[in-house]
Amino acid sequence: MSPIRRLLVPLATLTALALLPALLPAAPAAADPGPPPSAMASLGDSITRGFNACGWYVDCTSRSFSTGDNSAVNSHYLRIRAVNPAIAGRNHNDARSGAKSADMYGQAGTAVGQGVGYVTILIGANDACTSAESGMTPVGTYRANIDAALNRLKAGLPNARVQLISVPDIHRLWSVGKDSGSARTAWSLFGICPSMLANPTSTAQADVDRRNRVRQRVVDYNSQLAQACAAYGPNCDFDDNAVFSYPFTLSQLSGWDYFHPNSAGQTVLANVSYAAGFRW
Repeated sequence: MSPIRRLLVPLATLTALALLPALLPAAPAAADPGPPPSAMASLGDSITRGFNACGWYVDCTSRSFSTGDNSAVNSHYLRIRAVNPAIAGRNHNDARSGAKSADMYGQAGTAVGQGVGYVTILIGANDACTSAESGMTPVGTYRANIDAALNRLKAGLPNARVQLISVPDIHRLWSVGKDSGSARTAWSLFGICPSMLANPTSTAQADVDRRNRVRQRVVDYNSQLAQACAAYGPNCDFDDNAVFSYPFTLSQLSGWDYFHPNSAGQTVLANVSYAAGFRW
């Protein structure tokens, strides 16, 4: 369209455009995060433990995106400590490598005993990453496990803020690693996430369909996290799939297993999840 024709937009159209903001529903105001907490805990699995982020097949809690104290990662804990020094040394990593959603109730109990004011939860990768597709945690069971943990937190820490972080897109893990011989070797040698990563170069319809079903299971888990957080109330914040949607790269994965975030990956995870949360 020429500049002249653009100037000839009918007055009625201009009027409608001018009124459009008033016709649209107002965006909900961000929840008041309250004062920054003086103690925090992280619940989850090996991702939250910083597994393989600093050494060969070991937990590296100092580089955890949530409660780590390594300045290179700039975790939630370090960001909060910058505005509330009282939290120093009260960063509890209650996650456990290999944990599934069923373990969240126990971890929640530990956090309650620690009397924290902020809890992050990232769980679900191991519920979907199983030896076979049939072994994945059913969606209803996953939701029940999350609700049990949240109920324990709410009863024991009624004023604490809780951030539920979306499960990463493990289908993208396959996508960014399938063409890497090193990644394929690691996946096979260590038996990593066969439900998604078995036969990584196969284009057979059965394998394509399997990968899509596993991805859908993760999507369903995240949908349940969103609903569970909404039911919890204003003290809970879901990241609106920010972590799930982040387009992570192969360079952000451990070069030992091509599954866990390396130090750079933990840094990205900290950036993305904190920006989608309470942001003290």
